[in-house]
Amino acid sequence: MMQFMQFKPTLSRLLVISDIHGHEEGLAQLLHRADYSPQTDKLILLGDYVDTDPSTWRTLDTVVDLVSQGAVALQGNAERSLLASGPDLAGRLSPHMLDWMERLPLYWSVDTYLFVHAGIRHGVPLERQTAEDLTEIRDDFWNREPAGGQTVVFGHTPTFKLGSPPGELWFAPGRIGIDCGAKHGKRLALLDLRDGVSYSCSTNPERMYTDWRVECLKMHRSASLSDR
Repeated sequence: MMQFMQFKPTLSRLLVISDIHGHEEGLAQLLHRADYSPQTDKLILLGDYVDTDPSTWRTLDTVVDLVSQGAVALQGNAERSLLASGPDLAGRLSPHMLDWMERLPLYWSVDTYLFVHAGIRHGVPLERQTAEDLTEIRDDFWNREPAGGQTVVFGHTPTFKLGSPPGELWFAPGRIGIDCGAKHGKRLALLDLRDGVSYSCSTNPERMYTDWRVECLKMHRSASLSDR
């Protein structure tokens, strides 16, 4: 069954990260450098916490712990692929963890933002979007500005494939791409949507979890971020 979630917060910051792909140490260090507080901040994780390599699966424990503290975790195509992989692979995870992954929502909506792993199908009401589109869509989504007034914050497609310099965020009217290519040895990025601040680190094997950057970003107003 497809799972969805909506939320109306009264919190300090809205922090979002996507496509961790097993870089749990990078995730932990980014949250530390951003001074993340689950008591006052809302953290949204957009999926693809793992790869097929079982050595990356311990990241799921970290995400489960963050969710227990109040974070929201969405389902990505990596989690869907793992669930569909059959007992030889998925059977290495506990039934509890498989059930947890199965129940992850596919999108999360708050105020002017819609969070989703991959994007949305244009012209289709949100409640009728398919799980495949929400977790796998690419150019059919990011080549067109969404209607409906909300800015879609998404991962899945590395931003260097969207035209951004390697390791940088991607902005377009109504869309913010935050998969900065951690899987490809580029960067893992955490975005503070309230203040327009990006925290990132390298995932290049020669500079793993170093080359830290904290950037105050001046973004297009249509992307609904603070003008810094």
